[in-house]
Amino acid sequence: MTAGTEISLYLIRNLGALLLFVVILRGVLHASRVNFYNPLSQMIVKLTNPLLTPLRGALPATGRIDWAVWVLAVLLQSLTLVGIALIAGERWALPGFATLLLWGLIGVVALLVNLYFFILIAMIIVSWIAPGSRHPAIELIWQISEPVMAPVRSLLPNMGGIDFSPILVFIGINVVQIGLRHAALTVGLPPGLVFGL
Repeated sequence: MTAGTEISLYLIRNLGALLLFVVILRGVLHASRVNFYNPLSQMIVKLTNPLLTPLRGALPATGRIDWAVWVLAVLLQSLTLVGIALIAGERWALPGFATLLLWGLIGVVALLVNLYFFILIAMIIVSWIAPGSRHPAIELIWQISEPVMAPVRSLLPNMGGIDFSPILVFIGINVVQIGLRHAALTVGLPPGLVFGL
């Protein structure tokens, strides 16, 4: 592999993952019903609107699901995989259209699960070092994590002020990650090709 090929692969993987991360974060913000007047929310909306506006007419949001975001995320992940395969010279390794979309879907779900993993870690750290803080980033972390934590918290009995719900959520995340790795192997997704798997 030449230096130019390696640099190109590095850029496609990382810029694709960064763009995909921002798009998925937009979907999570919508699903979590966060405060869109938060400066960080506004930044994410402004970054993603140029990509989402063309899809809005055909794919309107329904309830907590912003269909345009998730379709765009799967397409971005699939295009990133095509770019990686073409630059690496693995044209023969490109799957059919349906398999490529399935790879894209698995990649999006893997990144979404990893996003929640790190948001929960951030939530736990913030609860120790800056409880009650009004910083926009901290408020966003709480608003994103609460729709996942609240249902789990309601299942547990009162433990005297100690919240064990993050442990159950982490177990759930690990179970989903194991399932995704096996699904990726089943559909022939090469290991290491998708961020988060």
